[in-house]
Amino acid sequence: MLCFCFSRHNWENFLNQEFVNILGLMTLSVFVVWFFKRINLPAILAYLVAGLLAGPEILSLFDDPDQMHIIAEVGIVFLLFSLGLEFSLPKMIAMRHLVFGIGAGQMIVCTIVFAVVMISFGFNLSTALVIGGMIGLSSTAIVIKQIDELGRLNTPRSQMAVSILLFQDIAVVPILIVIPLLAMESEQSIGTAMLFALFKGVVVVAVLLSVGRWLLPRLFNEVARARTDELFVLTTILIALLAAGVTYAFGLSMALGAFLAGMMLSESQYRHQLEADIRPFRDMLMGLFFVTVGMKLQLSVFLSEFHFIIFGCLLMMGVKTVIVRLVALGFKSSAKDAWAAGLKLSQMGEFSFVIAALAAQNSIITQTQSSVIISIGVLSMGLTPWLINNSDRFANWVVKDENKDTLVETVLTEAQANISEHVVIAGFGRVGQSVARMLKLEGIKYIAIDVDAIRVQESRQAGEPVIYGDASQRDLLKSARLLNAQLLLITFDNHDKALKVTNAVKDLKSDMKIVVRTRKDYQVDDFYKAGVAQVVPEIQEGSLMLVSQVLHYSGVPMSRILKRVRNERKKGYQHMHGFFPGETTEISYGTKDKLEFMHAVVITADAFAVGKTLEELCFTKKRISVAGIRRNGQETETPDEQTTVLANDVLVISGKPRRVERMEKFLLYGA
Repeated sequence: MLCFCFSRHNWENFLNQEFVNILGLMTLSVFVVWFFKRINLPAILAYLVAGLLAGPEILSLFDDPDQMHIIAEVGIVFLLFSLGLEFSLPKMIAMRHLVFGIGAGQMIVCTIVFAVVMISFGFNLSTALVIGGMIGLSSTAIVIKQIDELGRLNTPRSQMAVSILLFQDIAVVPILIVIPLLAMESEQSIGTAMLFALFKGVVVVAVLLSVGRWLLPRLFNEVARARTDELFVLTTILIALLAAGVTYAFGLSMALGAFLAGMMLSESQYRHQLEADIRPFRDMLMGLFFVTVGMKLQLSVFLSEFHFIIFGCLLMMGVKTVIVRLVALGFKSSAKDAWAAGLKLSQMGEFSFVIAALAAQNSIITQTQSSVIISIGVLSMGLTPWLINNSDRFANWVVKDENKDTLVETVLTEAQANISEHVVIAGFGRVGQSVARMLKLEGIKYIAIDVDAIRVQESRQAGEPVIYGDASQRDLLKSARLLNAQLLLITFDNHDKALKVTNAVKDLKSDMKIVVRTRKDYQVDDFYKAGVAQVVPEIQEGSLMLVSQVLHYSGVPMSRILKRVRNERKKGYQHMHGFFPGETTEISYGTKDKLEFMHAVVITADAFAVGKTLEELCFTKKRISVAGIRRNGQETETPDEQTTVLANDVLVISGKPRRVERMEKFLLYGA
């Protein structure tokens, strides 16, 4: 009885309310994200819905969403640190007209326009300016995450959107400073505080840039010499949080400090490793951030002001899109880029919620007004993933008098525009450029298509015939003279996108010969079914070349080596499929049913398989192959189906991970 009471007491302590709430939130998030992915909706929407369900008006797991606000804000810190790794200081200087031109113009015009609208509804000047500032901000977290997932971060329209977001993050600082001063109604104190804030911001940014440029590369050199992964990850997290903490301590945005730290490390050789280390923490905490945003939505206010919220949301998003277009017009930017960037930035930002809470706390707006603004903001965030996905289509629909790609006319010379019997290279990265050099040595003409604006610009300056844009667009393929080409080469490592390009090409010219480079051998069949002439699996071909060199230096005649290589290719690299997994083997949701594993099963004396033949165990029916049997220290490769399994045999089986797992259980325990 005493033991029971003790166990029950411990159990009650273990299952305290906070633990149950966190466990419930995690369970809810997993289920909602899974459901949204099953119906092909973005994970961001799933997190918002999970937050709404967990909020105070439904499940009430957390009465106050701000309980997790600090942890969730760290997600934004890591996101901006990752973004900083994409931007070097020279690149930022080159983009200054976007950040301090279009970015500043968008923020100022938005604030003034919506302030005037608020004044026309009877709000006083202070309240109108604060609401205008809130509406002028956009969601850095959603926009950058969605653009990054779509692989469009380096396009001109995305660069414009990111530049505006960077200025908005800077603009948050004076807005947060002004709000308490507006409540004091002292013009002198406002002016003094703004000047002091500007001076403080310049000093902090200058110090961070100076220290980061000279100290951080040396620090990571020392860490790299230790050859400890844990130390590298820990240092990365520490640097991001320290930079964020420094700017926060001086009244600036935490996100700004993290961005500066990332930017200082963007030119180091550790950039890609840093990005890989920070990504798991960033994605997890960003999910938590969107959950807290969903918690802020008050259903009672949303339902009572439903029509006003819907109308306000649509009006806000439409006006913000038009403002970005008009401001960009003054800087002679592309109309398509401006419309697409405006649509990406048409929602309200996460910092708007912080401003709304502070304004309500200082009685500049009422709690009801704050709830309405937050409802409009959450609704606009919910629409954002769909808008970003379709922003390019919208821009092409609005601006019909421009070419599909504004760089096409300036890239192709008159001679290149009339080219024929050439090779079209989709993707001008490392592989595409290597192929282009070999083609040039043989005097074979080519035109390349690439989606990285910086790479296109560099290549064009060097005289390369490169077109900027998405290779799956038919008009762009026609601009590359696909109908007169002899071959299309797809070099980028993106299975879905490569299939999309293949289908677009086949629609234009069904007999076009297509060669695809892929890294994964399990994707080969998909391309052949789509009508590709040749698929080159990079890993298998690299392994074949390595084997050829090993056999050559081992004394095997070259004729036998070439015959072996031809047979491997003809039989689909049969000896290169399947491998023994290890601790570092990565299995993702998309590859778990495509990889082929090898596994050694030790047949114990009481195992189900003892005394049965391989045919009786139905390996073929279960789509598992037996690579070999090891018996008494002797190994037999590809044994006959009539081979009887004996105790202490070791069966080496090969197949998909889940099938291998099921087969092992069957061999040992039966059905």
